[in-house]
Amino acid sequence: MESVKITIAGDARLMEPLSDFLIGVMGAAVEMVVDDTGSVTAMHGFIEQDAGDERSRVRALEPITRYAAELAGLFGVPVPQVESEPVADQDWATSWQAYFKPFSLIPGLVIVPSWESYQRRDHEQVIVMDPGMAFGTGHHATTRLCLRLLEAAVRKTADSSVLDVGTGTGILAMAAALFGAGSVIGVDNDEVAVGIATTNVRNNDLADRVVVTSTPLPELGGPFQVVVANIVHDTLAELADELTRLTAPGGELIISGLICGEQVMSLVRRFASLSMCLEEQAQEGEWCALRLKKQSDGRDG
Repeated sequence: MESVKITIAGDARLMEPLSDFLIGVMGAAVEMVVDDTGSVTAMHGFIEQDAGDERSRVRALEPITRYAAELAGLFGVPVPQVESEPVADQDWATSWQAYFKPFSLIPGLVIVPSWESYQRRDHEQVIVMDPGMAFGTGHHATTRLCLRLLEAAVRKTADSSVLDVGTGTGILAMAAALFGAGSVIGVDNDEVAVGIATTNVRNNDLADRVVVTSTPLPELGGPFQVVVANIVHDTLAELADELTRLTAPGGELIISGLICGEQVMSLVRRFASLSMCLEEQAQEGEWCALRLKKQSDGRDG
């Protein structure tokens, strides 16, 4: 085996989601390159592959190149430059863990990697997790936006039922339980993610309230008082009917993964046609999350 360094240079706004992709999807170690002002100008990702396999190195670039181009189109910025080169052998498969330290995701909620020790303060709730090969370490703005809206929604109703669509590592599902939800289902179509999220749930002693499954949405029962989906615009548009069906009348749907502007307006219109009324819009940088309420006479299946 040999280590390959992938270098991505481009607009600073793309670096965070690209970092999530490299870590969560490609299992890479990632280090950021910053300028004198602290702005991220580039990043290096390190992966392992068969030594001397040039074609494998080229193929490894394809998913990150496609994703970088998609992000650039969404943000209206130039496509980042993506290059690769072999580097001295090193165990990069686990060394990326050095970049994942305990951090406060939102006030009162701390994410702690399973390999780190952390002394919890009295006012804090802690989620211990191992992202493995699943997408979602919690660093992305869309996760923070979802959690702020999710906490408010769950705390309104004692023992509420929650559905987390596209659960990934299970952060939102576990947080919902810590916020007071009585029952939570996390669903993902990636079996690897289901396995990792299940392990995270068990390691946080939440298995009595959180279940993770790969059951397709059309086969899920319900409805749920709170539904949350942190995905991407196009997928949310495709799932709009199912997300509406799974939300109880008077219940709330929280969606994120949206770039502010046309993507938000598009989904507001789409869900309005399904009797889902916009209650709140949260924003961080270019990213937005929406809290929608299902009207009592809305579609429920």
